[in-house]
Amino acid sequence: MNLKIDQKQAVQNLMELLAADGPSCGEGPVANVVKQQLLAAGCDPKWIRENVSKKRLPKEFTIGNLVIKIPGTVKAPRLMFSAHLDTVPICRGAVPVKKGNRIVPQGKTGLGGDNRASVATIVTMAQTILKNDLPRPPLTLLFPVGEENGLHGAKAFEAAEGGNPAMCFNIDGSGERGGVIGALGAIRWEATVRGKSVHAAVNPEGGVSSAIIAANAIAWLKANGWFGRINKGTVKGTANVGTLKGGEVDNQVMDNLLVTGEWRSHSPSSLKKISKVWKTAFEKAARELKNNQGECGSVEFFTASDYRSFRLKTGEPVVKRFLKAAPLAGRKAYTEVISAGLDANILNEKGIPTITFDAGNHNAHDLNEYVDIPRYLEACKLATSLATEL
Repeated sequence: MNLKIDQKQAVQNLMELLAADGPSCGEGPVANVVKQQLLAAGCDPKWIRENVSKKRLPKEFTIGNLVIKIPGTVKAPRLMFSAHLDTVPICRGAVPVKKGNRIVPQGKTGLGGDNRASVATIVTMAQTILKNDLPRPPLTLLFPVGEENGLHGAKAFEAAEGGNPAMCFNIDGSGERGGVIGALGAIRWEATVRGKSVHAAVNPEGGVSSAIIAANAIAWLKANGWFGRINKGTVKGTANVGTLKGGEVDNQVMDNLLVTGEWRSHSPSSLKKISKVWKTAFEKAARELKNNQGECGSVEFFTASDYRSFRLKTGEPVVKRFLKAAPLAGRKAYTEVISAGLDANILNEKGIPTITFDAGNHNAHDLNEYVDIPRYLEACKLATSLATEL
């Protein structure tokens, strides 16, 4: 079977997508570029569905997921390919330029190769299949929104909207990887710390500072190995404070502080233990800080599972298909587990076995971001190999 990729077209696809605007919640312009590229390749407009899952997305999203269903030419289970549309704020205004075998940003911005290289990979795969009428099972192309700010598009997506695919190949990541068959889970949390407000100069002894409660709790957690990277026997993971918001004026003892953060681990039991230790530390700090009247503060925790960890078995069909196709694209056939969260976490949780591979992007979310063109072209060939009947 001829799996030759039109390399010039593939690079052009990528350059056009890198130049398109599409931050989280505002992916409309880049979605329009994807549609035009696919229509030019012979995609039937009836195969394209826009604003999929939008009713289940937060109100600030201007569009929903973009889904394309390409009919199969052979009878076989439906395959899905996924790549998120959005880029992080540092990529706003990116102008891509070619320098040797790399594509880099022209100015002082990120490039947006995360995840435009992946989007271009899927577009190139679809172009190759349609222009050469390659034999394939039914295909679903999923372009979710809002991955960077919370995996929102994947969370809103339902398997039925994609035609109930048997498996999925998610393209994402920074650096060169094998097939990602496992990733950690995460819990986002908020702690509302309440104290007692008094005049900070007239009667400081009568106040209970929310800032001190939080500071004492965080200091204890850091000193005892529960902040940052955690390695406490069987309990392994990470914990972080992301934001602190509170107070009104400088001469008032702070009586209200909102602290937010996240915990991550490959182990659900470790996440449960980390959660318990953090809650206990904040509650203890609130009880122990008292004013001259013996009054103390309080804390209220809210937690939400952001995404669950997953681990695919090497014998699963999606993994076997990847390992068989990788050498055809010039890549080593191996798998790995990473310490990050992906749309694949959500898709696996929804019952769609999903493996992830890279498209040649490096240094994501960084001013030094670039796409390695040869590695990107390998990804295009790998996606085409996976999508056609091997």
